[in-house]
Amino acid sequence: MRPRRPLLEIFTLSFLDIISCAFGAIIMLVLLAKNGQEGEYFDLSVLSQLVSQLGQAEGTVSRLNQQVSDSQLALQQASQQQASLEDRRKQLETELSAAKDKVQQLASTAQGLQSVLESRQRAATSSGDAKERDEEVGGIPVDSEYVIFIVDTSGSMKSIWGRVMQEMDNILSSHPKVRGFQIMNDMGDYLLSASAGGWRPDTPSSRKAMLSALSGWNSNSNSSPVEGLEVALSTYARKTDKLAIYIFGDDYTGGSYDAVIETLNRLNTDKNSGKRLARVHAVGFLTNSRNAKFSTLMRAVTRQNRGSFLAMPL
Repeated sequence: MRPRRPLLEIFTLSFLDIISCAFGAIIMLVLLAKNGQEGEYFDLSVLSQLVSQLGQAEGTVSRLNQQVSDSQLALQQASQQQASLEDRRKQLETELSAAKDKVQQLASTAQGLQSVLESRQRAATSSGDAKERDEEVGGIPVDSEYVIFIVDTSGSMKSIWGRVMQEMDNILSSHPKVRGFQIMNDMGDYLLSASAGGWRPDTPSSRKAMLSALSGWNSNSNSSPVEGLEVALSTYARKTDKLAIYIFGDDYTGGSYDAVIETLNRLNTDKNSGKRLARVHAVGFLTNSRNAKFSTLMRAVTRQNRGSFLAMPL
């Protein structure tokens, strides 16, 4: 007989133990989940409150952002206003400086007008009647027989050259007797080199030639009469009686006044008597705001050298 095979048992004791344990674990989990407390976030009222608070927070953030934006705009406007005020302040300072220059120029003009009036009144004075310079009047004595013009030939003077030529002619005409005259620029360059070291006679033909040469004269200038004074005084002062020097200009570019004063003290003083050899006059043409420096220097120069300063308004 064929032997019987043993029957295969599916549900063994071990299998049933595993199944039982699994079902037990599931039951325990269900029991534990059921008995536990539900979180407050599962409450609909709490969720609604949180949503409301979130909306309020977003509104607050939006308002704060708007306030920041408004503050930035106000700061920008304030910065622009400050810059505008600063520009206005600078503009006012410039206008104030210009006004001060204008007042000073007007004062010089008024003084010049007074001086011109006094000089015209003295123009008819004869050489024998001329006196020492009156400190209070400021007119030009016309007792000199020889006249030298030292002229600034810079661009600002060339722009009023017709007026300069006219004043030269007026001065020559105001002297009762002029035996000779000479013209050089502030660098000591002669208008007509052929007459250097000598004199041009004061005749109608000589004046005509002088005016013709002046009209086209172009010569370098440093707007400082030091060089011209050195040439004029060293060449003419000690060998010419009754000499008058006229300085024509509108500006002084030197660093200080000492060079001009020292030149005059050295070359225009008689070593024996200590008196001045030549009268030194000055004519200032009010062409710009820099006239004050020239005017200050020329007033000191003319006062120390028996001369007068005329400020010519334009």
